[in-house]
Amino acid sequence: MSQDTGIVGDVRKAAVLKAGGLGDVAFSLPSLEALRAAYPAAEFVLLTSRAWAEILRSRPSPVDLAVAVPPFEGDASRTPSARERLEAFCSEMRAERFDLVLQMHGGGANSNPLVARLGGRTTAGLRAQGAPPLDRTAPYVHFQFEVARCLEVAGLAGASPVSIEPRLALTPSDVAAASAALPDDGRRLAVVHPGAGDPRRWWPAEKFAEVGCELADAGARVAIVGMPPERRLAALVAAGVPGAVDLCGTLRLHALLGLLARAAVVVSNDSGPLHLANALGAATVGVYWCGNLVNSGPGTVARHRTFAAWRIACPECGRDCMAEGCSHDASFVADVPVRDVADAALELLLSPPEASPHPADVPAGPSLQAL
Repeated sequence: MSQDTGIVGDVRKAAVLKAGGLGDVAFSLPSLEALRAAYPAAEFVLLTSRAWAEILRSRPSPVDLAVAVPPFEGDASRTPSARERLEAFCSEMRAERFDLVLQMHGGGANSNPLVARLGGRTTAGLRAQGAPPLDRTAPYVHFQFEVARCLEVAGLAGASPVSIEPRLALTPSDVAAASAALPDDGRRLAVVHPGAGDPRRWWPAEKFAEVGCELADAGARVAIVGMPPERRLAALVAAGVPGAVDLCGTLRLHALLGLLARAAVVVSNDSGPLHLANALGAATVGVYWCGNLVNSGPGTVARHRTFAAWRIACPECGRDCMAEGCSHDASFVADVPVRDVADAALELLLSPPEASPHPADVPAGPSLQAL
């Protein structure tokens, strides 16, 4: 690892590569705040997913631009048209003449070559064994708190942490979109997300329904959210909760953000909506597999409760999935007790409302536009 971790001189323009899912990028928000504090006069460009480019458009944040990166890893990057789009993207970014480019997107096998193509004067980022080097690197080890991992990359450029919690500002358009999707009827709102990107992280639908029933009995309005592929799962939960509102697959991003911020409690698997809720200042109850809890659990517990399943052997084949994978999709988190999750959700639901910690103090750059 490079030992040079001081401030990079004369940084006029910098880029940060952090794409991936909704939760993946949320974990980088404290590192972006650290970079903004360390380089207050620099223009920062976040190279990210299309969803996060939309989220950050016209929203106070530590970055000035959020640019959607075309596919650069996996099968989606290997078609001729994908290669052409990536080459055009790299050419456009080289024209920006970045003084500093930071890589927070994984171990570097695919992301470090991309960073090298952007022409930055100084590069810094993560490097797993066998990945190409950058000017300054930190080792990539799979089991590490993701917020700390990104902060370590910011530290390679001399930036010190100013927060360990992701913070995302709420906007009037979020509030308006959420109100149009689900008008506020005066009851406390409990948002339930029963899905996740990996089916092995799904807590059983019937257990979510049991928790939802207790929340409804306590006076909450229960709303089920999720992505279009999760509609069947959401319908199972909604069918088991009298009066629940099934919004799965119907919400645009701004409406989802506004709804999560309005919630008195969010109950979810380890998923993008859970991590967005955390960043928006909502109280959360999360169901995690033990390995994922290390990486993506919350950094504080005042407003967040986590419950972990300690199963490491596949429920179907018995293979130790901490050491090697298997092809089965059986839930690894089904053992988490309903009583524990329900008690935590009710505690947070019935707690006096607190001032949200997320809004106007998020460090912001001057232009706040997204390509």
